[in-house]
Amino acid sequence: MEQKPPLPPFTLETAIQKVQLAEDAWNSQDPQRVSLGYTIDTEWRNRSEFINGRENVVKFLSGKWDRELDYRLKKKLWAFTGNRIAVTFEYEYRNVAGQWFRAYGNENWEFNEHGLMQKRFAQINDVEISQNDRRL
Repeated sequence: MEQKPPLPPFTLETAIQKVQLAEDAWNSQDPQRVSLGYTIDTEWRNRSEFINGRENVVKFLSGKWDRELDYRLKKKLWAFTGNRIAVTFEYEYRNVAGQWFRAYGNENWEFNEHGLMQKRFAQINDVEISQNDRRL
């Protein structure tokens, strides 16, 4: 069975580590690498989209990073208990027309006993910014 340490139940230290590992994976903009942190049958709600399964995660992320150029993400631990972690995040990107955006949001994560994320629920909003207003 695949494992993705650290494994639940999480401590403060391992929850922070799990958040950092997720941030690093997403900043790689490698959909295949990111997908390996999720169960084969993972369930996502991302904004208004419902995504099921690792294969669909790869498709979703490939499209995302085709549209969201120069993507840079920062996640912060919000809370944790047992096999669940909540994070806040912000990321910046530009679209193909050159307009920059900052996205803010929250995610709720649920992991299986092998440390793979089985559920991810994301609430996200975007704000147009100028290139001079970038922070990440």
